[in-house]
Amino acid sequence: MANEQMKPIATLLLLLNFCMYVIILGIGGWAMNRAIDHGFIIEIVAGPELALPAQFSPIYFPMGNAATGFFVTFALLAGVVGAASTISGFNHIRSWTSESLPSAASVATIAWTLTLLAMGFACKEIELQIRNARLRTMEAFLIILSATQLFYIAAIHGAAAYRR
Repeated sequence: MANEQMKPIATLLLLLNFCMYVIILGIGGWAMNRAIDHGFIIEIVAGPELALPAQFSPIYFPMGNAATGFFVTFALLAGVVGAASTISGFNHIRSWTSESLPSAASVATIAWTLTLLAMGFACKEIELQIRNARLRTMEAFLIILSATQLFYIAAIHGAAAYRR
């Protein structure tokens, strides 16, 4: 039987991570919707006079800076995978056996690596300094999630170490 002392810690971290991933998905969805509604409109004209702007980017966001498009895109990916990983995590916490650990740990690790990637773009966006309050909130949540997701992975692996 698994170490039951780690189960409440893993449950708390899993619930916290799920709530934060859902918030990231909400803010990221807002940013993506705004980018689609207020992005570049390029009219295709027959002829060689069509020229794209010098700073054209297919991932253009009217708020933020040059890193915002990449940040929001990878934050949405991390949010979807992170929220989906909680399904496997809840299953593992419910059964709390060594048979359910590999799937929960592997999906949580994938979510953590995507969160780290999005956090890297968040750090770049912080360095470039032009962003609004919602983007700052999403940056903060991703930085916090990069730590709490790692602690969750350590908690479920720490319980496995006591099984031997």
